[in-house]
Amino acid sequence: MTEQPTFGDLALEVRSKNAGPFWVTMELFMRDEAGYALAAETVDEAVVASLYDVRAEDVQIFRIPSLNVVKISFPRPVPQGGLRDRDVHAGQHHVPLASLRVR
Repeated sequence: MTEQPTFGDLALEVRSKNAGPFWVTMELFMRDEAGYALAAETVDEAVVASLYDVRAEDVQIFRIPSLNVVKISFPRPVPQGGLRDRDVHAGQHHVPLASLRVR
């Protein structure tokens, strides 16, 4: 039995970035329309909430079919640069999303 691919396997790029001191933004740049359709269907507020331990109602998802991109934003767990902030640039937040197995 072969393992199911991850979104990191299927995407051109999965990245996260700082979206101000209180928000994180992540983007799935899919290779083609089929990959985009899979990402747009699979990645919803509940999935993001479970991956990042945030409230589903705080998650914002922007689906951009003309670019094959799914963009996700949610509040940072701690403010940027705060005492407990371990990733000032939010550059590592994408890893759980990229590691998510495609159903």
